[in-house]
Parts: sequence; C-alpha cells; structure tokens
Amino acid sequence: MIVKPYGDTLNDGAVQLSFTLPIPLDAKGREAARLLVEKWGLEQVEVVHAHALSDNYSFYAVYAHSPVGIEMDNVYVEDVQSAKVYTMDETDAIIAEQFGRKVVVVGACTGFDAHTVGIDAIMNMKGYNHHFGLERYSQIEAHNLGAQVPNEKLIDYAVKVNADAILVSQIVTQKDIHIKNLTEFIELLEARGLRERFILIVGGSRISNKLALELGFDAGFGQGTYADDVATFIVDRLLEK
Repeated sequence: MIVKPYGDTLNDGAVQLSFTLPIPLDAKGREAARLLVEKWGLEQVEVVHAHALSDNYSFYAVYAHSPVGIEMDNVYVEDVQSAKVYTMDETDAIIAEQFGRKVVVVGACTGFDAHTVGIDAIMNMKGYNHHFGLERYSQIEAHNLGAQVPNEKLIDYAVKVNADAILVSQIVTQKDIHIKNLTEFIELLEARGLRERFILIVGGSRISNKLALELGFDAGFGQGTYADDVATFIVDRLLEK
C-alpha cells in the first residue's frame, strides 16, 4: 500500500512546512522561500505566512503538495517495544519470583543537559500520564541523579550501588551534542571494562532504538515511552542473561 500526506483529500500529498531564512522580510524574501521549497521537489507551493524576526532574518510558513508516496510494505523499524508490556504489578512479581532481590536502576541527564522532564517521567514515583515511575515499583531500587551529571559520576555511582541498568536521558540535541556525550559515555565504560556489566538504555524525544544501538547502547526509547516499557525491557534482558 502506497501512502502520501493527507490534507483535504486522501493521499493529496498536502504538507505544511516552517523555516527561517537569513534574509530580510520583503517580496523578494517571500519569493525566495517559495522557490526554495520548489527546489525540494514539492508542488503547488504557497507561502501562507511570513514575519520578520529581525532586520536580516525572516520566518515562513508554507503549504505545498508532495508528489512522492511511500510503500508501507517496504518500511522496517527496529522497534524496542516488547510484544508484551508488563504492568507494574507483573514486573514486581517477575522480579520477586525470578531474582529473589530488587533490580537496581540508576538514571540521569548527563553532560550539560538540564531537562529532567524525561528522566523524571520514567523514574519518579508519580510517573507520567497515569503510568507510575520506577520509584513506585516495590521490586525496583531506583536512583534518579537528576540533571547535568558528568558521565564519570553516573558510572561511578552505578558501580557503587551495583546497578543492573543505567538510564541516560538526552533532550538537548543542538549540533548533535547528545551524540558526542553518549559516545563518550560508552567509551568511558569500555575503557574501564564495564560495558557488559550493565544494561544500557538511552531515552529522549529525538532518540530512536536504531540510533541507540549504533552508539553502543542496548536500547533506545523515544516519544510515547513509559516506565512500563523500560521496566519490561530491563526484566526481559535480565531473564535472557
């Protein structure tokens, strides 16, 4: 089945784009924005909104139509989502029956990242959107170290508490700073011979499982992820071991 973007009519290819250009806002600027979108291969291009950000920068909102569709049968996703996602009670029961001890999880926003909303949604007791965080699980010992935690400190703490899993949250992605930070994290573990000691999980709004695996992590969780998903992955991976 081939699908295209949908606006007024199914598969009409309608799309909306917005972007900033380093040019003044005038008739020439609007036409430049329209021609730019045409060069991207889009059709029926219309600049529907524009305003000046400063004397030499301007913002544009554009409607257009894409002639390109995608064959869904050819789409493959390396999804980390488990076929069966355990509830909090199911996870606690499995841990109690199979391990006879609590599972220790350490998490933090590392590097200069100060956005704790992601790690808090997974770790904090109240969780997010009616999904309790790992601190609420009776059989999980959860340690949330907060934000702007150096990679070395997170690793040292995980060793100290004998963690089973380490969760790294990365929200800031400007100039791919998250790639540099996550790569450094893996390199530090490998240099100390600790890579295989922990289950390594990275999460964030622009994190995919494919990216996580490429960087050397065991799993990556992006938008729409809850503590249930993370706990399920950790338990299943521990059972495999």
